[in-house]
Amino acid sequence: MKNTPFTQKHIALGAKMAPFAGYNMPISYTGINDEHQAVRTNAGVFDVSHMGEFILKGEHALDLIQRVTTNDASKLTAGKAQYSSLPNNEGGLVDDLLVYCIEENNVYMLVVNASNIEKDWNWISQFNTKGVEMHDISDKTCLLAIQGPNATSILQPLTDTDIVNLKYYTFAKGVFAGVPNVVISATGYTGAGGIEIYFEDKDGAAEKIWDAIFAAGGPKGLKPIGLGARDTLRLEMGFCLYGNDIDDRTSPMEAGLGWITKFTKDFPSRAIFEKQKAEGISQKLVGFEMIDKGIARHDYEIKDAAGNVIGRVTSGTQSPSLGKAVGLGYVKTTNAALDSEIFIAVRDKALKAKVVKVPFLG
Repeated sequence: MKNTPFTQKHIALGAKMAPFAGYNMPISYTGINDEHQAVRTNAGVFDVSHMGEFILKGEHALDLIQRVTTNDASKLTAGKAQYSSLPNNEGGLVDDLLVYCIEENNVYMLVVNASNIEKDWNWISQFNTKGVEMHDISDKTCLLAIQGPNATSILQPLTDTDIVNLKYYTFAKGVFAGVPNVVISATGYTGAGGIEIYFEDKDGAAEKIWDAIFAAGGPKGLKPIGLGARDTLRLEMGFCLYGNDIDDRTSPMEAGLGWITKFTKDFPSRAIFEKQKAEGISQKLVGFEMIDKGIARHDYEIKDAAGNVIGRVTSGTQSPSLGKAVGLGYVKTTNAALDSEIFIAVRDKALKAKVVKVPFLG
């Protein structure tokens, strides 16, 4: 099992640790609800150094990205990022990812899910027919997400880069806590605002940055946050988690990701997705809230009033912000309208729920 450069920090802080995507990761420190509220109301620090990062360089870098992703990366200028997906040939998704434009038409960084690093690398590599320089920098890249409404004001003294006014899905490179060459990005996964910082752990940079963040933020209530609260925060926003809500059998059209699927270029499964757009889809990812008491979990069956199976739950939790149980799941399109009554099979019971709008937090 791999460690991140911050593993000993988590253990020293009393984190509950568990394996995640091959890494020893903190799940919680003081409890998921407490950590969740800290991020929604103030600020928290996530170690997400397990994520994967690839650098693509050269005159054909953009062309390669265009041929493997669904979104239109030609729209990116230096300092801008984009949410996208890697489709397979069967109408499903290899992964979802972020594309960062470091130097227009020349240098890009792709950020992929931790459990898919090798799979994504191999998938992209087979399309690299024009000699694009590819570097997997995952193992040497640290990534901290400092999220919450007060995150940027707490961290601003640590950098000359104007992070308070950093627009969503943009980034800058600068000095952070005395460490040069740090990518500071506003592409969070919590819906609470804040930044992410990417940097190489050399010359003690990881410890220096971690200590500086908590020296600045500790007195202002900044807390370390585990992956448990990361999941409840993203679910409240209706953000998809690969392996749960999207996978190699779900299409972007079914997952509500038509907005990152641009038919102005060619990519794997384009014809399948275009057909789905034109003719409609048979299943759709929806948000739901529980009416009966109970929590829907991944892979629970979703039924209609007559007891027919109409879909399955992909993610579910008790929402700390809303005080009620919510979830995401695929249902037949005929059952996907807002306020539709659905039933979640929990053990031998059918618990009533209804389809609602996402994000769950208005």
